Amino acid sequence: LPAGARVGTGSPRRRAQLNAYARSHGRTIEIVPIRGNIDTRIGHVHGGELDAVVLAAAGLQRIGRIDEVTDFLPVDTVLPAPGQGALAVECAAVNVDLAALLSGLDDPHTRVAVTAERSLLAALEAGCSAPVGALADLLADGQVVNEMRLRGVVGTTDGSTLVQLSITGPVPTSLGDAIALGRELASEMLAKGAAGLMGERAH
Repeated sequence: LPAGARVGTGSPRRRAQLNAYARSHGRTIEIVPIRGNIDTRIGHVHGGELDAVVLAAAGLQRIGRIDEVTDFLPVDTVLPAPGQGALAVECAAVNVDLAALLSGLDDPHTRVAVTAERSLLAALEAGCSAPVGALADLLADGQVVNEMRLRGVVGTTDGSTLVQLSITGPVPTSLGDAIALGRELASEMLAKGAAGLMGERAH
């Protein structure tokens, strides 16, 4: 992208991390808030109003437009939102037979990862528009998954200040362990000043 490139995104989380990334590389970009469907957003680039837009690759893949992507942002540059990309199936608790059938679709590693991410978000008391990213990923030694790393980031939308920390521990064997991992990382982030970077916190 050229210096001063105009980049469109409606996400405060992406805005904060993209601005921080540009600053760390001595670059300047202008983040432009955008709304609308995929056609509208991509149209801003084709029309010359923006140099780029940031969209979810999964959405473009789903509608058969992944070939229009010019670059994929690595998670080391922009952490996703807590729980992003995870799929869930719900049913009425009273429908025991259906719940038992659906349990076969459950992936324990995904469940504890998403639980840890959401626990981090809850412990930060972040509002729905707060610039918070989180990702729990599994670390394997050969074929054996033995650790989970939880990363979190909170920042000012201009990218001038980021609190970005991680914690690594054994793969949680219960939802309670996953919740505890998220709370532990949140506590460390709050101690580093994360609360002051999120704007209005949820209560």
